[in-house]
Amino acid sequence: MVWKKSSLIGFISLIVILSACSGTSTSEKVYNHLEEAVKLEQTFGTQQKQIVELEQEEQDIYSQIIDLSMEEFDQIKELSNQALENIETRKDKITKEKESIDASREEFSKIENMISDLEEEAAKEKANQLYSTMTDRYNAYDELHEAYSDSLSLEEELYTMLQEEDLEQETLTDHIEKLNESYQKVMDANQTFNDLTTEYNSVKEEFYNAAGIEVEYEENPASGENENNNNEETSESEETESDE
Repeated sequence: MVWKKSSLIGFISLIVILSACSGTSTSEKVYNHLEEAVKLEQTFGTQQKQIVELEQEEQDIYSQIIDLSMEEFDQIKELSNQALENIETRKDKITKEKESIDASREEFSKIENMISDLEEEAAKEKANQLYSTMTDRYNAYDELHEAYSDSLSLEEELYTMLQEEDLEQETLTDHIEKLNESYQKVMDANQTFNDLTTEYNSVKEEFYNAAGIEVEYEENPASGENENNNNEETSESEETESDE
């Protein structure tokens, strides 16, 4: 029996140290909304880490199950129930994850009507590109969320099947093939989301430059958490890629 799943881990974050953004200019207002949108995705990053851990736990459970024989059916049922509990936990995690993304999307949308008020044409051009890229990124997340939810439903069906003593091998094999196809869809959707995250982060830096917002980029540790540099004002400026 072959059942393979892989997770794409790409947690990327940078710290932006704001060194020149004074007054109440449109560019500053846009900056504030962009950085608030990032903060609202912090829950997303936290859920991603936990989901990866839960996926590994579920994979370990599955490995134990396939090493058992039908003479150990009670153990198979017990492990299958553990896997079903794991799936329910992941369902809760992706719900919280989506709420975080949706809150970020709502905050980000506030810049749409501000773009035309930017003074520099170059800044307007980059802001429009930024808005388009981030919109694509949010849409890509919606596709990723749907694909992952579908995979969880198929996993749920699998572990329910495994509790049937008269389960036929052909039925199981067919279902595992469907599950692997769903995992491929998740990985493809995840790659698209991560690619757009990388593109957005790059365009945002270009926008800041065009708008005259001076920032200093520092690589953030793998934890993805904000770090304060002495008493300088800091904010987490880079969007997070998906680990799913």
